[in-house]
This record gives sequence, structure tokens and C-alpha cells, in this order.
Amino acid sequence: MEFKDYYKILGVERDASAADIKKAYRKLARKYHPDVSKEADAAARMAEVNEANAVLSDPKKRAAYDSLGREAPHRPGQDFRPPPNWDAGFEFTGAPGAEGMDSAEFSDFFEQLFGHAARAQRAQRGGGAQARGAEQPRQRGRDHHASIELDLRDAYHGAQRTLTLHGARLDEGGHLVNEERQLQVTIPKGVREGQLIRLTGQGGPGLGGAPAGDLFLEVRFKPDARWRAEDRDVYQSVSVAPWEAELGGAIEVQTPGGNTVEVTVPPHWKSGRKLRLKGRGIPAATPGDLYLELHVSLPAAATPAQQQAYRAFAQAFPQFQPRAAHGTQGA
Repeated sequence: MEFKDYYKILGVERDASAADIKKAYRKLARKYHPDVSKEADAAARMAEVNEANAVLSDPKKRAAYDSLGREAPHRPGQDFRPPPNWDAGFEFTGAPGAEGMDSAEFSDFFEQLFGHAARAQRAQRGGGAQARGAEQPRQRGRDHHASIELDLRDAYHGAQRTLTLHGARLDEGGHLVNEERQLQVTIPKGVREGQLIRLTGQGGPGLGGAPAGDLFLEVRFKPDARWRAEDRDVYQSVSVAPWEAELGGAIEVQTPGGNTVEVTVPPHWKSGRKLRLKGRGIPAATPGDLYLELHVSLPAAATPAQQQAYRAFAQAFPQFQPRAAHGTQGA
């Protein structure tokens, strides 16, 4: 995926004010609008300009985009992939999951970064004059949303967390000012990836004495080499010794819930198979299951005695052909 340099597209500096961005956008819109432009690629250039403006004219999106550029530097022509959960902790206007925007209007780059936030914002603006009109001085504040990263273990026990949310606003000169706020949040036991935690009154302020909007926190689990969640089921990687895999026997496993359980490995175990521990996934009225993905781990032969043990092992299995199944034996 190509990284989009929105500042370059609009032809403005990275410290450009809101007025600078608006002026540059209007100039390019007059040049590339398909109704008036004679440029061969006018429609494509106009779409690119609209996309850049959609990000840089929104303080919250712009702050997140700037952070991505600092955290994930890029070079022209190189394939770009944002880091996992790159936007965790950034606060956007709108409620997640809102509809109302055609994703075809924007590039894959924009969709991967901001599609969720943009659909929410477009939906909130969909009320037109009724949502903005001066004839309604009492107006409920806008909902906000942000993604948060949690440890999978938080889903097993619940937790109290202090979250730092990053936002932005424009100062009197129209320049971007980054802001932070901290919230004490109760993480409910049994929370799932993608679930929304609603904080009433923590969104945008209301007008004319109307209540504030709400803040929706979308749960994501931190990447962890030990386990991963799929809905309420959890998959855990477990290493076993060669003799445990072939002979079978009891092994102890530390689960994401913090418990140590004893499980029996059946003899002649093959890598890629799974052991199911019913009901040991994410808690709920009907809890998920825990699947142990067993993988054979070979011990290192660091001493002469250990090296001799491997030679003896090879002599004990003269007919063993590990590459025969792949059609490479004897090649």
C-alpha cells in the first residue's frame, strides 16, 4: 500500500494553519474540479485533494496522521503498512460503526487509517441544518470514539485502567494544538475484541445547557505471541518436547486466565493439532473455549554429552525420513 503524503498533495507545509489548508484546497479544487478542469486526470487528482483535505482539515485526524508519520517513517516507493493498533488512544468525533459514506471515494490508505472515523463523522453531519442550526440553541454534544489496547488477561478478570486519550484543537491562529486527557475506566470481565465500552457524558460538550455526548471505547487486544482471541475463543501456543509429543503424558500449562492446568497430551501428537479446553476461553454466560496449539520444540545440543544423545537418537531411527513427505528425500 502506498503512503499518502497529504501535505505534499495540498502543497502546504507540515505546520500549515487551518487557513493555509483551506486556501490551498480551494485553489486545487478550482483547478481539478471535473466540471471545469481540462486536465486529463482531473477526476483522480480531485479525489486525491478531497482525501487530503478530509484529513488535514480535521484536527483530530490530522494529529493522528502526524503521529503515524513520526512513528512509522516511510520512503517514497516503499510498501507501507501501519503498525498494529497504530491509532489506539486517539480520540475522534463520531460513534464507531456509523454508516453513510461511500468507501469508494477514498484510497485504501485512507480507509485503513480513517474509514471508521470518517463514516462516523459523516453520519453525525447527516442531519444537515437541523444538527447545526441556530434555531436549536439546545444541542446535545457530539459522540466521540477511540480505540484502546488491553491485555487479553483483562478480559478474564476485568480491570481498572487509567487511559490517556490524544486529541487536538485549533488555536486562535488556526494552528494545531495537541491535547491529552486521562480517564479512569472500568474494564468489564468478559469484554471481547471489537466490543464498545460506553462512557456517558465523556464526548463533546453540549450547547445551550444540553447534555454532553458520549465516548465509545472500542476494545482491541495487544498483540501477544502467547495467545490470540477469536470472538470468545482463545488460541494459545504451547511448546512440547519431542518425547512428550510422541509418547504422550501430562504437561502443565499456564492459561491466559492466570491458572496452571494439567492437560494430557495423547501419544503420537502431530504439530498443528489442537487440544480443546472447554469453557476456558473469555468468560461469559456461555464462555468461549481455550485451544492449545502444540508445537514440538527441540532442545539445543550444547555439550558433548547432549550431542552424543542426538547421535544415538539418529541411530535408533535409521529408517526415519523427515523430508519424504515433502518429496525432497534424495533430491
